[in-house]
Amino acid sequence: MKDLIPFAALQKVFTTVFLTTLVSLYINAQTARQINRQSQSWFSVNTTAHINDRWSILADAHIRRNHFMASNNFEFVRTGIQYSVDKSLSFAAGYGHMWIHPTTAGWKTVSNENRIYQQVILLSKFHHVGIMQRLRNEQRWQQKMAADKFTGDLRFTNRLRYLLSFTIPVFKNDKLPALCIADEVALHAGKEVVYNTFDQNRLFIGIREKLSKDLSFDTGYMIVYQQKYSGYQYDLNNTFRLFFYYTPDLSKKHKG
Repeated sequence: MKDLIPFAALQKVFTTVFLTTLVSLYINAQTARQINRQSQSWFSVNTTAHINDRWSILADAHIRRNHFMASNNFEFVRTGIQYSVDKSLSFAAGYGHMWIHPTTAGWKTVSNENRIYQQVILLSKFHHVGIMQRLRNEQRWQQKMAADKFTGDLRFTNRLRYLLSFTIPVFKNDKLPALCIADEVALHAGKEVVYNTFDQNRLFIGIREKLSKDLSFDTGYMIVYQQKYSGYQYDLNNTFRLFFYYTPDLSKKHKG
């Protein structure tokens, strides 16, 4: 019964997020929209280093580039501590920092974002299909820029993200790639969030493969649909994604 409680709670959250997103999209569909279409690439290394059966250190680094590989979009690093209730349920909290490159022609100043986060992850299986649900809450402080300079003001937002991911075996040999399908929706709130409670949706389809006991990767196509603070402007990013996952075991019983 313990496993059913967080699953039911996450289902309620997902239903609320999904319905809110639909309402937001419907309202915005009634107004003229400006859609900025672009291509991007996104690379990351995500580490979960197990200290013992309960505790792990989290660390990941990301680089996203515009026009496939032509120019910088952002760099992001994040770290945290994770506590595992069992093999299916874990909780984590930590800190992240992002360097955001300007997209306005002629601007060169890189802005900064600091954030803290809290998350819960639930792993399960349906027959042979692996299912991951992640609920993440973020508090973000972003530098405001004007005329290529930092204004001295910060924008604070609280963002709620829900990720649902499926790993689907295609071959009987588990050394061969599996199909990976994932979708993440994000909503945010704050004093300056007036027209875009819906922040963004990320839909990914690709393959996932294990390279060794501790190292795996997924790669494929991601479409990112993000609403801007104006409410009528959107980014539609066609993204090539390559994420690596490193899960070393640092516990004493595996040393020596």
